[in-house]
Amino acid sequence: MDTNTQHLEIKQWLIETLPYEVMWMDEDGKIVYANNKFCNRLGYRKSEITRLSIFDINPTTQPKSWKKHWDLVEKKQIHRFKETHKNKEGKFYEVEVFAQFFSNNRKNLICAITNDISESSFYQKLMDNTQTIANVGGWELNLQDGAVVATSEALNIFNTETSEDLSPANIIHQFKNTESVKTLIRDAMRKGVAYDEVLETKSTPTRYIRSVTKPVLKGDKIYKLLGIYQDVTEQQEKENSLQLFKEVIDNAEDIIYVIKENGELLHYSDSAIKQLGFSKRQLDNFSIFDLDPGITKDWWTNHFADIVKKGSLRFEWLTVRKNGTKFPVDITANHIHYNGEDYNCAVIRDISERKARDLKLYEALEEIKSLKERLENENEYLQEEINNKINFNNIICTSESYEKVLQLVDQVAPTDTTVLITGESGTGKELLASAIHNNSMRKERPLIKINCATLPKELIESELFGHKKGAFTGAVADKVGKFSLADGGTIFLDEIGEMPIDLQPKLLRVLQEGEFDELGGNKTIKVNVRVVAATNRHLEEMIKEGTFREDLYYRLNVFPIHNIPLRARKEDIPMLAQYFLEKYSAKAGKAFKRLSKKTVEALMAYSFPGNIRELENLIERAVIIENGTTLNPGQWIPKTDNFISTEDFKSFETMQRDYIIDVLNYTNWRVSGNKGAASILNMNAKTLFAKMKRLGIEKQVGLKT
Repeated sequence: MDTNTQHLEIKQWLIETLPYEVMWMDEDGKIVYANNKFCNRLGYRKSEITRLSIFDINPTTQPKSWKKHWDLVEKKQIHRFKETHKNKEGKFYEVEVFAQFFSNNRKNLICAITNDISESSFYQKLMDNTQTIANVGGWELNLQDGAVVATSEALNIFNTETSEDLSPANIIHQFKNTESVKTLIRDAMRKGVAYDEVLETKSTPTRYIRSVTKPVLKGDKIYKLLGIYQDVTEQQEKENSLQLFKEVIDNAEDIIYVIKENGELLHYSDSAIKQLGFSKRQLDNFSIFDLDPGITKDWWTNHFADIVKKGSLRFEWLTVRKNGTKFPVDITANHIHYNGEDYNCAVIRDISERKARDLKLYEALEEIKSLKERLENENEYLQEEINNKINFNNIICTSESYEKVLQLVDQVAPTDTTVLITGESGTGKELLASAIHNNSMRKERPLIKINCATLPKELIESELFGHKKGAFTGAVADKVGKFSLADGGTIFLDEIGEMPIDLQPKLLRVLQEGEFDELGGNKTIKVNVRVVAATNRHLEEMIKEGTFREDLYYRLNVFPIHNIPLRARKEDIPMLAQYFLEKYSAKAGKAFKRLSKKTVEALMAYSFPGNIRELENLIERAVIIENGTTLNPGQWIPKTDNFISTEDFKSFETMQRDYIIDVLNYTNWRVSGNKGAASILNMNAKTLFAKMKRLGIEKQVGLKT
């Protein structure tokens, strides 16, 4: 035998006698040599082993991963790692590998020396001493063959002597919620989902077992489960008791905080989430400074020291919600000393309802005060009205034409509709406004009158809407506006055509929204006021001229009433003259009882351009000049050259007919519906149809205009 052959036999003998499994692999992963120990561990004969590759004994290895492994070993020359091998029977076991790169006859190879560690002393001791270390039973499930290995403590927990009772098929029946446990194990085996759950057993008495399972993967394949079982019955029962106390606290309506000395929020009741609007995640990371940004560290330090010193504090506070709103609370802060540390246990009670009751009482007292002041203002206003009262106590009327005007008053009075009274000066528009108010549901509240023509432009806004002290030069005290005085009642705006154009939007706002801002004030005032306006001017012409707003006109002209002149109701002149005669005779101490026939004829022949006001002034002058019991014509009678013809005046029915036709033309002859003429005229559609028929109004009439 030559020397080289001898040396080769010696090397082969050394490899075969090594206490390790040895194999050589080429770059393709093919096994080119394996010693007997390696062959015996896998269960193959030597003639079989050289027909295998690394992919046969390690199924988790793929060509791509083998290429990366080859490159790594070639680069490092030596590489240590742990791996899983599969024997001929298909069972898996763990090995520790020492890989070395070398060349033999110009052929690159990896020599892998492996050591079976599945039964190593380290793992065995860890399993055996689990009970001693943590009073925990450990187990392992091999998913390739279904074998279960368990410690004695794991078996003891379930009162069994065989590991097979801890297999998935058997262990699920130990617990109450079988389906839930089955899902946990299935997800761990199929999806690699680990879990750590406390499960309740079916045994009596009930026990609580902590079950922890961790899947072990090779590549993307799950090949076994490792887990522990731990009897946590005593701990769980304590936790259940604590949970009961926690639920009692959490279900309390009051908010409860436990706060550390540094301000950190240690615990809070669920009511804090409900009442403050913060999420649990937010509160878990909060401190007292997050709960109330207004609290400073210096204030908290002094406050906490005060609690520790006194043991308990009670005070009122404003607590902040997540949305920034605040609500009043009553806080009882109690000192707790536990495990050498000081805590503040704060019980916080919402006192919004109590404060609301207090506020209502305060507001009621303020309202009484306000009503008292308002009554005083109204009395002052009414006293002024008495001193300047017009000369009519009642409307005097016998003419049929004026009766129709009064019918409109009767129709609109019970409603809250805005009324616009038009007509010449002196026709008694104010008297009609009084009649509307006195026959309305608002008659118990005042009728406030204001003449827009008599007020300076710079004062009319203050008169209507009021002002605060200092709002402008000369505003030395607060002033209540006429709209505030009229709240709940009616306001009569005489000579509305004289209202300044720049003030008209503010009046429009009151009509539309029922609100206004007083001069110099910082809050909006709400009022419920019915508006009756009057004018002797042609507002339509003023709209064209740009001195009156069109939108305001339509807001005012909801229910128009045209007050006819005295010359259109001459039948009423004798009665009106007699009324004024008696009134002024009593004031002057005269004995007049009646008007002579000639006096009545003279008055009836006169056109009275100044209307009723001119008639009243005329009789007052006559009473002063004349004497006796019968008032005869005299110098006080107007000259006949002042007379004008009445032939150009239209009858009331003609004016009414023309007006209805104008409205029908505007609505394109639509009578009913929201935009129909009946709605504009505030009439029932059937009533309007009947009136059109009586007045002879037909559609072609409108088409001719």
